[in-house]
Amino acid sequence: MSARLLDASARTSYDPFVDIDWAAPLDREKAYMPMERVSLYGTDLWRGLSEEQRIELSKHEMASIAGVGLWFEIILMQLLIRYAYDLDPRSPHAQYALTEVGDETRHSIMFAKAIARFDTPNYGPGKLLHNLGRVYKAVAGGPSMFAAVLVAEEATDRLQRSTMDDPAIQPLIRMVNRIHVIEEARHVRYAREEVVRGAPGLNRAELEWHRLATAATAIAVMDALVNPRVYKVIGVAPRVGREVARANPHFRETRRWMVEKVVEFLTETGMIGGPSRQLWRRAGLLR
Repeated sequence: MSARLLDASARTSYDPFVDIDWAAPLDREKAYMPMERVSLYGTDLWRGLSEEQRIELSKHEMASIAGVGLWFEIILMQLLIRYAYDLDPRSPHAQYALTEVGDETRHSIMFAKAIARFDTPNYGPGKLLHNLGRVYKAVAGGPSMFAAVLVAEEATDRLQRSTMDDPAIQPLIRMVNRIHVIEEARHVRYAREEVVRGAPGLNRAELEWHRLATAATAIAVMDALVNPRVYKVIGVAPRVGREVARANPHFRETRRWMVEKVVEFLTETGMIGGPSRQLWRRAGLLR
């Protein structure tokens, strides 16, 4: 499998410096994500917004998601380097892990350039989660490491797939998302194989620990995607916007929709189950 992924990487990889026209003008009338996926969609606050405000909010929410994605990919690069440290570098398995590091480096640059092009703040995951990431990247490992990677990658992948061929979305966003979807498909395959190989070897105590670690990381990442500060752009206090979004049935359904496929996979492989399953339910990520 790793050998095939190496061949695919050689055939289809992109360079964000040359494959995206960063100087192309942004279309003032096009959204940055499907409007029905914006956190306030369908609420009284949403109905009170002009179309221009709705587009602006979609831009800032997409910038927030990109910033969290960038943060997590930097963590992932460090996890993969640590993982590859003990592998035989002659093996395709080790070489693909290093290839993925190269892919994620380019993706991080691509997201950073997109945020700069949007002229928005770098919202990121928030100070607490940013600092907790320092601990996570130093201690994470085994099946829960790859399971958490899958949640972060597959959740954003599903949103990106819904935009990359939509003519109502900004062309710049569509190209960024298309590149990420194509290359992340290989990363998802690699991580899924690692979960399938690693989970059966866990004893009961180890399994429950990895389930808990997976749930905690997945929930933290999903909760961080939309930084409450984005609501300032439409004149709404961050605390108010966050409370409205959390109570919004459309947004709750979007969160479930984003993780639907990876939750199914993690349940099948035993990485969701036991007492920690309730954490997924309370977070609204599991029906």
